[in-house]
Amino acid sequence: MITNDAVTMGLLAVILGVVFITEKSDHPALKKFYSVVPGLLLCYFLPSLLNTAGLIDAANSNLYFVASRYLLPSALVLLIISADLKKICGLGSKAIIMFLTGTLGIMIGGPAAIIIIDFISPELVAGDVWRGLTTVAGSWIGGGANQAAMKEVFNVDGTLFSAMITVDVICANIWMAILLIMAGRQKKMDAWLKADTTSIDELKHTVAAYEKENARPITTTDIVKIVAVAFGLTGVAHFFSDKIAPWIELNAPYLEKYSLTSGFFWLIVISTTLGLIASMFKSSRSLEHAGASKIGSAFIYILVATIGMQMDVTAILDNPGYFLIGITWLTIHALLMIGVAKLIRAPLFFMAVGSQANVGGAASAPVVAAAFHPALAPVGILLAVLGYALGTYGAYISGLLMQAAAAFG
Repeated sequence: MITNDAVTMGLLAVILGVVFITEKSDHPALKKFYSVVPGLLLCYFLPSLLNTAGLIDAANSNLYFVASRYLLPSALVLLIISADLKKICGLGSKAIIMFLTGTLGIMIGGPAAIIIIDFISPELVAGDVWRGLTTVAGSWIGGGANQAAMKEVFNVDGTLFSAMITVDVICANIWMAILLIMAGRQKKMDAWLKADTTSIDELKHTVAAYEKENARPITTTDIVKIVAVAFGLTGVAHFFSDKIAPWIELNAPYLEKYSLTSGFFWLIVISTTLGLIASMFKSSRSLEHAGASKIGSAFIYILVATIGMQMDVTAILDNPGYFLIGITWLTIHALLMIGVAKLIRAPLFFMAVGSQANVGGAASAPVVAAAFHPALAPVGILLAVLGYALGTYGAYISGLLMQAAAAFG
């Protein structure tokens, strides 16, 4: 087992390099392979094999913490200042509709899953299992802070909570993998949904044209400027989140149920806000000419690899029954998302990002969004922040419905 984070990081970097090199290869077998399996999915799945095989010590590694606390907010800054925010705002109401549909799917999916599983195997949902599932609802609508809030609100036993965290992580990651596969078949899916992709296509073309018109050789000074802005604003975000979260926890502890005592919540909100402010200045926007969004995307890929390295694909064998509940739950969520998307002719992008903004949150919603196009990553960020705000409300209502469903059974 490798316990040195430097060695582990080296392995992850090599994996990312191999995936990117082979994905761009002209070899017929590789081209056929990558036409079926997205490269981004491999960047996430291959590191999980290192953990599953016991080659790395993911449980005691600090790589995910570093990636999520330093690289993620820096990536958000770089992707936002490079984005055409007017075009993003002009994407229309379908993005919000699909996001709220995703929230509703999680809220009603839990109670529905309990009722369905009760007919198949009543012992799986007996006793206080519904209490543990409320923490999954908190995570899938909001994030870790909302999950912790549900643990306290519904008095979830520590052992049950540990099992539900595993269900949360494994099922959410499986769903993310499915969304990434769908992203690789975007045109076929959009044709089936009869979606109007005009606004999304316009945004992609605008960004591509802008990059082509302003492309120039990148200098060391450019790279240092990008690093200064990205990590400088991330430092500011950390500074204020370290002040705001403890102050609220001390003076208004009841706001914990709204995630307002979470330092990570404020880190994401503040870094996003600073990115939006920076995007208003021409000097910041000019960083895109030097490849700001590409560096931000590289940070995202490193984050993806660290997310993957935490997953043990054999963990599903520990509590297989609970995973059946989680898979049923997400299936209901997925069917509702697809149904509404087809009804309103929403593009696959809105469906995928609306879902991931709920289930995955700020750490993975921009990953799924960027799988469609780097210019679309800010949409995932903004929707994920909205998920934090709604997480406690939605999870609490879902918890009451699950309690009622369990009592009904």
